[in-house]
Amino acid sequence: MTPKNPVNNRVALAVATMIFFMWGFLTCLNDILIPHLKSVFELNFARAMLVQSTFFGAYFLMGLPAGRLVAHLGYKRGIVAGLAIAGIGALGFWPAAELRNYTAFLSALFVLATGITVLQVAANPYVALLGPERSASSRLTLAQALNSLGTAIAPIFGGLLILSNTVKSGDEIAQLSQAEQLAYRVQEAQAVQGPYLGLAVVLFLLAVFVFLFRLPALTEATEKAGAHQHTLADALRHPHVRFGVLAIFFYVGAEVAIGSLMVNYFSMPEIGGFSEREATHYVSAYWTLAMIGRFIGSALLAKLSPRILLSIFAAVNVGLLGLTLGSSGMLAVYSLVAIGLFNSIMFPTIFALGIERLGPLTGRASSLLIMAIVGGALVPYLQGQLADRIGLQPSFVLPLLCYLYLVFYGIWGSRLRGDLAQERA
Repeated sequence: MTPKNPVNNRVALAVATMIFFMWGFLTCLNDILIPHLKSVFELNFARAMLVQSTFFGAYFLMGLPAGRLVAHLGYKRGIVAGLAIAGIGALGFWPAAELRNYTAFLSALFVLATGITVLQVAANPYVALLGPERSASSRLTLAQALNSLGTAIAPIFGGLLILSNTVKSGDEIAQLSQAEQLAYRVQEAQAVQGPYLGLAVVLFLLAVFVFLFRLPALTEATEKAGAHQHTLADALRHPHVRFGVLAIFFYVGAEVAIGSLMVNYFSMPEIGGFSEREATHYVSAYWTLAMIGRFIGSALLAKLSPRILLSIFAAVNVGLLGLTLGSSGMLAVYSLVAIGLFNSIMFPTIFALGIERLGPLTGRASSLLIMAIVGGALVPYLQGQLADRIGLQPSFVLPLLCYLYLVFYGIWGSRLRGDLAQERA
């Protein structure tokens, strides 16, 4: 149940927001890793997007094991385990760079993403339950604002420490001798070692801090409280859960696809004509707007219907994507960057609506919603395939379709039905 001491709740929420910051930082760093590894291994768009397919595929493959782990350990120790696993994955970037092997990078990324999956399964419902149910969307949006701070800082960090070595064009590299080309590629591959080693240290220190910190115990949505008597099918019998799983899938897919292709999109001569490093500032702006929107959205959600706000923000993003598809130059740049502002409330709002009034089924629904983050693995890969076939700019029609579904979810798909609707009344 929800702890009664509001002071403890506020302190626990502050600790949880640090966790949200770290996984936002690690997730957004992929947006810098993609153009870097694309250059190092001379990949096409589809193969480069395997970075996101591996990272977000872990949510689907490890969502249920993570749910069982958190149910066994409890929320606090589940968060500690997630941080430790992510730290081990970050350490794996060192040998991957030494081997200069793309598969090794993807393997390390999968372990890191497994840790973040455990964090998501533990921390999202923990924050949602850490106070009154009516303010769950507002509370999760506030915590996600710190997640967005991490995503805003990561592109600048990655641009300085990872993309700083990617200064030669393909023609310049071709003019080097074979030995010089090999040395240059090795230098590029090793650019990730220092940053990810530092991240591993931070993750392990955070794990120790959370382990030593006294967090309020919540048992309402764990299997220890009786959820072991229920199955995933029980949760899926509720339409707002089924539609919510698809909403998370399409939202994360669209958000990740847009962020992943921004650097390459803004580097196109007819769009921005920026260098990769210059383009990272616009990626940072995209995530900074998401952070600003979450602080504003947290206040709005305390007063307005989350369903109405979600459908309005999704409709605005449909319009912005239409604008970037039909324009060029800085208008195409600014319209895509502005999507970050209206992405702001979507994940926490969809998540809170997806677990609304489920009681002991909350843990099962939470695992399903976390598994649906696999949209971040599939939608970017599909957009990469589209970009290789029809061009990068026209490929943004795919996230546009994703946001159209979110308009539907806000208006109709998220409504409570049957007994749950009567309880709410």
